[in-house]
Amino acid sequence: MTVARLSKSETGTVRASRDQNVSCPDVGGWPFLTLLEELGIRCDPQLLDLALTHRSYAFENGGIPTNERLEFLGDAILEVGVTDYLYRAFPDKPEGQLAKLRSAVVSTVSLGQLARRLGIGPQVKLGRGEERTGGHDKTSILADTTEALLGAVELSSGLPDALRLVHHLFDPLVDEADRSGAGTDWKTVLQEYCAEHGFDAPRYEIVGSGPDHNRRYCARANVDGRLHAAYTGHNKKEAEQGAARRAVTALMPGSHTGA
Repeated sequence: MTVARLSKSETGTVRASRDQNVSCPDVGGWPFLTLLEELGIRCDPQLLDLALTHRSYAFENGGIPTNERLEFLGDAILEVGVTDYLYRAFPDKPEGQLAKLRSAVVSTVSLGQLARRLGIGPQVKLGRGEERTGGHDKTSILADTTEALLGAVELSSGLPDALRLVHHLFDPLVDEADRSGAGTDWKTVLQEYCAEHGFDAPRYEIVGSGPDHNRRYCARANVDGRLHAAYTGHNKKEAEQGAARRAVTALMPGSHTGA
């Protein structure tokens, strides 16, 4: 039984939910569940509920189990699935490039974007404080919950089905990341360009905006006194990489940056 694979506190919560005939929140029309149905993958309702339980909600409800152990499991499953696809799909890429592609695809930002497409945010059970600060659309919470859901699927249907779900969701993201040059360190490319042409190292102008839970950063690369096209990202690192890529596109038209 699935229950035997959980911690004592998780087992008690799942059994109590079943005894009381408590199911997961109203998820009618939820894209994530619709996808599972299309793929023929089962997810235990109580494990689904556990995967959606953020620590802030657990704290306000007597310290019930959170989704963090499921997140730990899902993170490992995601890593295995994406790494397997990278190894098989790109036999000519060296380890360093494969690692950069993987980092881009399993990053918090990437997982948050996927979670939004799957409608995960509104389903997450949050404490009142997190709800007031926009937790349902907070990238870090969305990313963690996505991994927890993968863990719940593995416990419900087994590793092969969990990996099948990972491949369905993430193989296209890997391909897109490769086409767009996501595995390239554009800041290094731009710095090397500047060195080759006798310019000073590029400088980046960054402006942050938006609430804390949904902060955005707009960056522009300054090369030899010329500001290039802006790029907006979820964090400073992403914004600078995007700005560098756009500068490289302008300075090196044949670089195939996809920017």
